[in-house]
Amino acid sequence: MTCMRAEIKTSCLKRLKRIEGQIRGLAGMVEDDRYCIDVVTQIAAAKTALRRVEEEILRDHVAHCVEHAINSGDKADQRRKIAELMDVVSRADR
Repeated sequence: MTCMRAEIKTSCLKRLKRIEGQIRGLAGMVEDDRYCIDVVTQIAAAKTALRRVEEEILRDHVAHCVEHAINSGDKADQRRKIAELMDVVSRADR
């Protein structure tokens, strides 16, 4: 089974490449001794961008992988997918 639908993968990769540029920009800001609040503001923007990618991937996972487990009727697979989802959601809150 594929992990992620092609259009979601493309969208996430595009976002991650943009975030990669943001991180390089942050490193440059630190190297250039930019004002701390400006650096922290950019860190917050990068974190928000990463959170959006995470949400997009989780939404796809539920719509694709979890739904497949539910429709399969395989109780063990259903429990495993729900446990994985609960685990990752609880880790995200920390």
